[in-house]
Amino acid sequence: MGKAAVAKAFEDIDAALAVLNAEADGCGSEPFSVADPLGGLGDGCLDILAGVRRGEAGFAGVKARAAVTFARTAEAVSSPDAPVQAQEMAVTAEVGCVLAIGPRAAGALLNQSHVLTTALPLTLAALQAGTISWQHARVMVEEAATLDRAGAAALEAHFLDQDAPDAARGCPAGEMPASRFRHKARTWRERHHAESIENRHAKGVLDRRVEYAPDRDGMAWLTAYLPGDEAVAIWNRTTAIARGLQGPEEPRTLTQLRADVLAAALLSSGTGGTSGTSGPGAEDGDNMNPAQHPGQVPPPRAQVLVTVPVFSLLGATDEPAMLDGYGPIPASMARDLVATGADSFYRVLVDPRDGAPLEIGRTSYRLTKAMRQWLRLRDGKCSFPGCSNNSLDNEADHLLAWHKGGTTGISNLGQACPAHHKLRHASPWTPTPATKNEPPGWISPSGRRYKSEHQDWEPPHWPHQLNPQEESKEGSPRGHPVGHRVSHPDFVHTGVSLGEDGLERFLHALA
Repeated sequence: MGKAAVAKAFEDIDAALAVLNAEADGCGSEPFSVADPLGGLGDGCLDILAGVRRGEAGFAGVKARAAVTFARTAEAVSSPDAPVQAQEMAVTAEVGCVLAIGPRAAGALLNQSHVLTTALPLTLAALQAGTISWQHARVMVEEAATLDRAGAAALEAHFLDQDAPDAARGCPAGEMPASRFRHKARTWRERHHAESIENRHAKGVLDRRVEYAPDRDGMAWLTAYLPGDEAVAIWNRTTAIARGLQGPEEPRTLTQLRADVLAAALLSSGTGGTSGTSGPGAEDGDNMNPAQHPGQVPPPRAQVLVTVPVFSLLGATDEPAMLDGYGPIPASMARDLVATGADSFYRVLVDPRDGAPLEIGRTSYRLTKAMRQWLRLRDGKCSFPGCSNNSLDNEADHLLAWHKGGTTGISNLGQACPAHHKLRHASPWTPTPATKNEPPGWISPSGRRYKSEHQDWEPPHWPHQLNPQEESKEGSPRGHPVGHRVSHPDFVHTGVSLGEDGLERFLHALA
């Protein structure tokens, strides 16, 4: 068959594309719906979009396989005396020309395709089946690049093998935007990397820097590579100040206000806080009195949740903690945030048995605040598909309206950003029921159901001497016979310093 088969296959594809274009324009041989032509056309176009997504992924899989096979055949037929670098340049140039892309893009495509076809079989299979996109596959390649072969296989299995012991819950990887999948894959990588996050963070701190790049129209980019806790605190602080400056008479957008607040803070003569405005009192910082300086807003303390496995807080393990809006951070960073008593950071302890949130810091224990914090723990962000908004202005909302019998329990609450909260009440988009541990999904006006993302909670690591899963070969605790599985209480009492008494002090005595 050879070239004739390829030519025939693309002729069929061209014919299929002509049919799809006609259907998308409403010019098909038959209407999608005789009873409701307009509604049927809209629903049919959604079917076309869903099919195009699968088709694009399938084509990306074919492209990867074809690129790798071409590279291998070119290497096989090349002269044994040809320099390796020259041969690679020739292959890259050929792929770049046939795809009309530059040499860097062609080189990246060849490298990514090689990894997919040799080291990530589940990713390649999902790509060819159309369940993930090329963007998702690239994320998997990039995150797996820093893992050993076993780690890469475990990463694939977690997200792409539903039968894996620790398979990801909630929205499947291919049904969320690649940007959201990148966040979840990065979170998994940080937790399961062979090298501890403490060591990797120590190396990363050495690379901290600020970079400057001129841009068009008299503009420029200023970026900073910082420890995660500092970056999140700066972002939340500038956002909180910018929101405080918004009002009916303020023409600037939130994005513009953030930039102005940051510039004003960096360019002020002092190192104290700034309101983001000029004039008397602009450098008074946190002591600014709004009554004395109308129109100026004192910098608020931005609230951030730090979720810490209890044994990690005690220093018995170095398991990563989770910083809201960022992801995994070293245990030492989390312990420092808790120990310094920063008012803007709320400690959240998690149960060492299953990873469930155990306690929210007592500084925000009042019912309304605690429930709002619990929503943030459960959902992690706005619950609308693909939305990444995890700021404090997400709005708690009754899924079943109060006047229709809805309660104010955690299972009847969701948190949506202002835009999607408005969408919910101004359009037929409807959230689905939630649970204590699962955020609501959504039903679109067309009736399609979209799953929510779930937080990737994992059971924390137990220190060796307290691990309830390890039975002593000499005999089991409390006189149980060897091999008998002990029914463990809330916390194992072992007589060592990290037992019940220590945990009780941290769980109930710390404010």
